[in-house]
Amino acid sequence: MGKYEYDVTFPNVVAGELVRWLPRRNAADIALPGTDLWMFDESAVLFTYFSGIGEVVDREWRTESAVVNLVRSAFEAVWERATPHQEYKP
Repeated sequence: MGKYEYDVTFPNVVAGELVRWLPRRNAADIALPGTDLWMFDESAVLFTYFSGIGEVVDREWRTESAVVNLVRSAFEAVWERATPHQEYKP
């Protein structure tokens, strides 16, 4: 995570978003999904797949309980370890 990403997050925090930061070295033992995603109402996940140069190549909705539970448990583990934005120093 670059300092730029940290610096441009402030408006999200002001708008009420809860943001936390977790360095990759502190997440090595968490089973994380291998791609970007959004979870909706803890019942559906939208995965986004990118090319090697950052272009979106596909998106996939998943609603199977095993997939949703994997994402939920990964999020909970990361959230518990992560540092709140206001306390984090990049």
